[in-house]
Amino acid sequence: MLTPLRPAPRLARLVLASLFFALAACGGGGDSAKPDGGSNTDPDSGVDGGLTCGDGTRQSTEACDDGNAVDGDGCSANCSEVEPGWSCDTAGEACVRTEGCGNGKVEAPEKCDDRNITSGDGCSSTCTVEPGYNCPQSGGRCRAAKCGDGIIAGDEECEDGNAVKGDGCSELCRLEDGYKCPTIGQKCQTTVCGDGKVEGTEQCDDGPLKVHDMGDGCSPTCKKEPACTDGNCTSVCGDGVMLPNSTAEQCDDGNTRANDGCSPTCKLEEGFACTVVTEDPPAKVTIPTVYRDFRGNDLAATATLPKGHVDFENGNNTETGIVTATLGSDGKPVYAKEGVSSATTHGKAAFDQWYRDTDKVNKPLVGFLELNRQSDGSYVFDNPTFFPLDTAGWVASGDEPLRNDNTGVKRNFSFTSEARYWFEYKGTEVLTFRGDDDVWVFINKKLALDLGGVHGAQTGTITLSQKAAELGLRVGGIYEVVVFQAERHTSASSYKLTLNNFTTRRTECTATCGDGIVDKTKGEECDDGVNDGGYGQCARGCVWGPRCGDGNRDTDNGEECDDGNTNNRDGCSSTCKIEIG
Repeated sequence: MLTPLRPAPRLARLVLASLFFALAACGGGGDSAKPDGGSNTDPDSGVDGGLTCGDGTRQSTEACDDGNAVDGDGCSANCSEVEPGWSCDTAGEACVRTEGCGNGKVEAPEKCDDRNITSGDGCSSTCTVEPGYNCPQSGGRCRAAKCGDGIIAGDEECEDGNAVKGDGCSELCRLEDGYKCPTIGQKCQTTVCGDGKVEGTEQCDDGPLKVHDMGDGCSPTCKKEPACTDGNCTSVCGDGVMLPNSTAEQCDDGNTRANDGCSPTCKLEEGFACTVVTEDPPAKVTIPTVYRDFRGNDLAATATLPKGHVDFENGNNTETGIVTATLGSDGKPVYAKEGVSSATTHGKAAFDQWYRDTDKVNKPLVGFLELNRQSDGSYVFDNPTFFPLDTAGWVASGDEPLRNDNTGVKRNFSFTSEARYWFEYKGTEVLTFRGDDDVWVFINKKLALDLGGVHGAQTGTITLSQKAAELGLRVGGIYEVVVFQAERHTSASSYKLTLNNFTTRRTECTATCGDGIVDKTKGEECDDGVNDGGYGQCARGCVWGPRCGDGNRDTDNGEECDDGNTNNRDGCSSTCKIEIG
């Protein structure tokens, strides 16, 4: 049986009331004591005004907030105080040392000071110089002391035991394209684009089945490609394209390597002068190209290979309309003559092999078209004898003979090529092409030029402003130009591609160190244009090399002493000789 509650005696009610008010005054009762109540001002609780110390926003009760809740970095773990020797002026950013090691000034007994107290960057947590580095005596970022010393430091990516270029590791100990250097002091190895492993300077690798596909995000050279649809693009750091009016990238130099002016996240790096190439166009434009070598139909089957391809060396006539007006979903031309008479082709199955890797039918190879800048600002590739596979493909394997062209020179005929290029449409672009045999140009996945068939050199010109509506172009959009070509008859082969005003915005960076101008704002102590680091001379990274006054006695160069300065009358002279008396 439940007993009804009785009113508390008067004294008991007074005690309960007093206890309630005491708890309320101390913040110990009710919702106001909870973090989301907004009244907790205990700095040790990590909660302030409903927000946590370390959120990067400085509250009225916080002395600082550097975006974390740890001690030893200038702002205490509970954000209650700025630690001695630090300045924490900007909320959400790292505090800065104002006293001692880490303040950016080399002060005795320090040997270096790179504005932090982190080891592994040349200047240790106690401001001593780490092996393999040369640090400026005035303070600031340390640099690799020497390429070839067996220590990977600073901007170095490899160390193969020498300072010679052309062997995979350059004279500056930077990886060269197509190489990996996994072991210090040993010979570098070539990388294989298409093995499914991202190594060396590769940005991507989509494996052997897709390595020769273009426009899928990873080029046949294992570089990133722009991600664009109908002129709208997603920023892809490393694709070499800076989008109009985009703030996602400060730069894009076509790679994702550090210490070259543009970082792996496409941010500008200290010590480089970077320009946008639309402001200062390059001398040439290089376009990756996929070639596929075929055996002509006049070649008989062998023990290991079928008869030569039915579409090559088997027909001679100009023929438009071989492909549809739109690229397929895989970015390849779509055959349009299925069930229709064709003068030079022999069905969809045979045509689909032209631009797709097909075992025992074609041999794919990756090359480049280099378009040189002309005086009128256009870029031109022009080769009236276009035979890029004379020493490659089926000829190299002994399965196809070289044949005479119309001038009697031995050539490798029967091949196709596929080249892609992205540009920002401004309404002034003009594309001119000359080629034989078939040539199809697609812009924004739509057919813009049809020079199909087996024929002598023909020329076509596309003024994009006249076809903008047909091709779906809008000013400011990023679009892809794809040029498909085929050489199908043993007579001649020519290829000329002219791009007028076809540009994208990308970044080219050059190191300011080495220009012969001392730029102290970039941490340079010296710059003699060579910077080879001899005794008393400027070293790599534009910091002084070994010299009298660096605090290290260099007996090889005649130093009897070195007290870290070049003052006389202090026991060690300005020429590092012992003073007597």
